[in-house]
Amino acid sequence: MKILVLAAGYATRLYPLTLNQAKPLLPVAGKPMIEYVLDNISAIRGADHVFVVTNDKFTAHFQEWADDYKKSSPKLEFTIVNDGSTDDNNKLGAIGDIHLVLTKEAVDDDLIIVAGDNLFSENLRGFGEFCLEKKAPVVAVYDVGNLEEIKKYNSISIDQEGRIKFFEEKPQDPSSTLTGIALYYYPKESLDLIRQYVSEGNNTDQPGRLIEWLYKRTPVYTWKIPGIWFDIGSKETLEEADRLFSGK
Repeated sequence: MKILVLAAGYATRLYPLTLNQAKPLLPVAGKPMIEYVLDNISAIRGADHVFVVTNDKFTAHFQEWADDYKKSSPKLEFTIVNDGSTDDNNKLGAIGDIHLVLTKEAVDDDLIIVAGDNLFSENLRGFGEFCLEKKAPVVAVYDVGNLEEIKKYNSISIDQEGRIKFFEEKPQDPSSTLTGIALYYYPKESLDLIRQYVSEGNNTDQPGRLIEWLYKRTPVYTWKIPGIWFDIGSKETLEEADRLFSGK
């Protein structure tokens, strides 16, 4: 099983903190947030290779970090993929970056995709077990408990088996506080659907748009995140995460 970490954004809302440092490499409670992501995902059985896709500005930063992190996680191999972008004007978008890695690295294996700025308070072993059981695309979900907050993410409805029956990116009038987050599983048999999505000229920005397209074509299941989830998108959420993970 392969892991793909999305880390090519420029996080301009966090300037000046991210002016010369990628957001996933910013420290939370003393260590880069991407390490919390990988510490939790490495608990998944069969994960052996990590692709980190980033931009031209921060490729060297991630390579330096990976060389150091590998000393404490020798079972994982790392490949840092430069998507060639230099700013928000020529970025590929998250789905574009996924497609780039699939193509450039000839990925032909089950794939877990996660945003490098997503923090979880619990390990994700259960996610891996659920995915291997379903052998179908899976998106992790979290209840944000606020309909207004949902408008920043996506609105999702599921049936009794946890299969998606409705998904809308950036909803104007959401009816549920459950949202899909940037943690996905794609069995290798479904990777051609990602290629199809891109070849048809669909929007390659937010990764949720792929789920919005996909669930109408093949079963897509959901897995509820245990504990607390943070989407680090502002200085306030960064500070809140730092307090929580510091035990303050």
